[in-house]
Amino acid sequence: EIERMFERASDGQTPVENEARRGRRARWLRTVDFTRPTKFSTDQERRIRRTLDTFCERVPTRMAAEHRTLFEFEVIDVVQYTWTDAFGLVPEESVYMTLDTNPHPGRMLLTCELPVILIALNRMLGGRDKNIKERELTDIDLMVVERLFSTMVAEMSQAFFDISEMTFGISNVDTQAETVQVAAGSEPTLQLTLEIRLENTSATMALLIPHQAIAPVSHAFSRRDDGVTQHDPAQAAA
Repeated sequence: EIERMFERASDGQTPVENEARRGRRARWLRTVDFTRPTKFSTDQERRIRRTLDTFCERVPTRMAAEHRTLFEFEVIDVVQYTWTDAFGLVPEESVYMTLDTNPHPGRMLLTCELPVILIALNRMLGGRDKNIKERELTDIDLMVVERLFSTMVAEMSQAFFDISEMTFGISNVDTQAETVQVAAGSEPTLQLTLEIRLENTSATMALLIPHQAIAPVSHAFSRRDDGVTQHDPAQAAA
């Protein structure tokens, strides 16, 4: 029976077309892409994006105050993939920062393209050269990069804490993709792409959130934005 169906389909005799000829309403066909999971609900995607928008508004002021460097951030895309596909879309010339979540154990990944990092390093170390040559980062460079991004992660952590009481901390900074171990390859992952601008250079950052990393607090991101939230009076007073 299946073979006959494929033979009719190869001849152009599909069930949808036959029903249309007989005057019946054609069936709706839906293409299923198994590389695009739907583990994160629409409300969760929207609230996480709004949380990153809040981060983008707050962090430039803190970066300018602590590092005397003026960054601009903007969320440009939010898509669900498996971990393998999401990680495969990260540009090769990037720095990878593994984030640990608290109070529950979990891991996320924050990445940033190398060109903007080299300019930031040059400015933080007192350089004023406009033409920065691409090079590999040394161990000292990675320590400075961790100091730079710890400010970003602290501000991002505060934005997420306001929603879910979850915080982040940098556990590792590396330039080798082969050493990054965060989630299983099939784990549904929300990839948030940000544009970061410094002087005349623009690059992309990516925050990869495996579902298991926010599963314990997923209910906090499931509430609608117009919902009424009950606050603990003792916590508000504190």
